Amino acid sequence: MAYGALSPMLIVLGAAVVGVLLEAVLPRAVRFRAQLGLALVAIVAAFAALVVVASTKSESVTTVSGAVVLDGTAMFLQGTVLLVSLVAVAFMGERRLERVVRQPELVGAATGSGTNGTGDITDADMFTSSGASVPGSDAEYEATRAGGTTTEVFPLALFAVGGMMLFGACGDLLTMFVALEVMSLPLYLLCGLARRRRLISQEAALKYFLLGAFASAFFLFGAAFAYGATGSLDLAEINTSLASADDRSLAVIGFALLSVGLLFKIGAVPFHSWIPDVYQGAPTPVTGFMASATKVAAFGGLLRVCYLGFGEIHKDWEPILWAVAIATMLIGAIMAVTQSDIKRMLAYSSITHAGFLLLGVIALDEHGITATLFYLAVYGFSTLGAFATISVVREPDRPVGPHLSGREATDISQWAGLGKRYPLVGAMFSMFLLAFAGIPLTSGFIAKFAVFSAAAGSGAGILVVIGVLSSAIAAYFYIRIIIAMFFTDPPADPPHIVRPSILTTAGIAACTVVTILLGILPQPLLDLAERAAQFH
Repeated sequence: MAYGALSPMLIVLGAAVVGVLLEAVLPRAVRFRAQLGLALVAIVAAFAALVVVASTKSESVTTVSGAVVLDGTAMFLQGTVLLVSLVAVAFMGERRLERVVRQPELVGAATGSGTNGTGDITDADMFTSSGASVPGSDAEYEATRAGGTTTEVFPLALFAVGGMMLFGACGDLLTMFVALEVMSLPLYLLCGLARRRRLISQEAALKYFLLGAFASAFFLFGAAFAYGATGSLDLAEINTSLASADDRSLAVIGFALLSVGLLFKIGAVPFHSWIPDVYQGAPTPVTGFMASATKVAAFGGLLRVCYLGFGEIHKDWEPILWAVAIATMLIGAIMAVTQSDIKRMLAYSSITHAGFLLLGVIALDEHGITATLFYLAVYGFSTLGAFATISVVREPDRPVGPHLSGREATDISQWAGLGKRYPLVGAMFSMFLLAFAGIPLTSGFIAKFAVFSAAAGSGAGILVVIGVLSSAIAAYFYIRIIIAMFFTDPPADPPHIVRPSILTTAGIAACTVVTILLGILPQPLLDLAERAAQFH
């Protein structure tokens, strides 16, 4: 056990366990700040430990009897997961965007004067006060009236982060399955804890759980076939065995089943049906967390399986990924054009970007790994910043039960004229959209250029042509929103911007700076990704 090399993961998972214990012993009044502080400190400490490990280890570290392999790629992915998770967890702690009254019968008096003089109006986070209560029930109102907060979201998020860190550093398929479940189970719960639109949130959680369970079963079945073909679950041993195998049919079947579980996590077609519903229904901080950190971890696992475990049979699985990449790029872009809800539009956009990322996987060389790592880093910050910006755009305040503030304005028609009324918010959101479209001087342009170059260099020129076509289609719906924000008159009852706390403001600002900076000066991160592009 190389405890030093494992320390980043141990810090995160240890803090998650401590967070569970704090739920049992801390009084409600201090629980929220304690849990938020613990989560943020743990992520920062884990990143610091990772920097120390990466700077002191000149070679990869294989530990826990080969179950964990900490090479350059794994450390780069872990660092990316930790950085975007830091922003996402801070976003989960936002308490300025929702206002509730603790006594629903006083809503009329409260909204008439802005306060009822007894301190019953209070700020709240974006998670339900009682996840076990029926939406709209007396039990939910009672929990809100009592000032209940679902602080369990922070240890759940830490468990998910720990699973993500392990997923891209697995040396065998059994450990990868365990990491997949540690990563996924907290996300199933987090998706169903939205404060507003709770029925949609619970529906999203149920869909994600059921489909995720089937995908995990496929992954486990694929591991069994891989063991049957090679007699091992270790990825390096599987690849070595396949190099001298005469009959590879079982291994091909195993890879196909494994890819179902992995492609489900990245949201590739035809395993993408959960993404629009879950992204729309989950609490927006959780949506941003999944769209960024989960995608980073899932592609880390896919890279490791394709390159380290089944690289010897790449001619057998390349046609599968070609078909998946083409369908993912085109279907994601075409479906996004038809959407009227901005969160669903970004969900289909994330599907399209998964297709672009698959081009880096298909390249099957160091250039492909470098391009994929860079793309994951820049896309993670851009998409997290976009969802954080969506959360501050609110419908006019209308009391509904204990809730006084308006809901998120997610209908695209509601965003008309928003940029003219709130230029700063419109400019930042436009920057994220331009990065998604791959416009020059944004990080998205460099990322797309990198994966397209890697794919073209490996002989996948047809995929590059289809990728450019898909990018052109995607540019339409991105620019459509920008035109609506700046060149269209606002609706009769326009939404407004709620000023968030420093937790969200700093996160949006950081994501904006990263998006711009990596579009102008991408070379340092490209060099870091190139040095990290190695598997052992």
